[in-house]
Amino acid sequence: MAKSSAPSRERIVAGAADMISRRGLSATSIREMAKHAKAPLGSTYHYFPEGKQQLAAEAIRFTGEWVARGLRKELEAGPVEGVRAFLGLWRKIVVDSDFHAGCPVLAVAIEEPQDGGTPPALTAAAEVFGQWETLLADSLRAHGAEAEQAAQLATLVVAAVEGTVAMCRAQRSTQPLDRTAEQLQVLIAAATVK
Repeated sequence: MAKSSAPSRERIVAGAADMISRRGLSATSIREMAKHAKAPLGSTYHYFPEGKQQLAAEAIRFTGEWVARGLRKELEAGPVEGVRAFLGLWRKIVVDSDFHAGCPVLAVAIEEPQDGGTPPALTAAAEVFGQWETLLADSLRAHGAEAEQAAQLATLVVAAVEGTVAMCRAQRSTQPLDRTAEQLQVLIAAATVK
């Protein structure tokens, strides 16, 4: 049986996530996302008949699950190791892209919705941030942190990482991420040592 030359749905979604991480959602058309994924526009609309917001929401969920898989694995060794890996992942992304790419979840979250409503991509971003916070909070609790402290610290970790990724891109330096990593590890170690 001949192999289809049509791009896979996952490749289109991954390409869209990369494009959003570099340019944001408002500055990126579905045509540009398709081109970036080396996919025909017709195939893109075949997989995403609702258009740009549907593709963007899928790209955000794809990124969220990709990060969550790595985070789950690293958190098995404990919250300090998990956070170290979480920070390392974003450090690699900004460095490997020469500070041109960041987090597509953040990119979608900070943009003003066009029609004043809550677009699907923004809903997906909120879900992803919540998923990451839950994974971190669960690990912190499992390693001795009190429930409220674990929830607060998990929120701080996600907010700090997302913010420092943006700072790294602006400053063309990993220094903000490195400084944040050091302080978060100190806070986590203090919260989990009982």
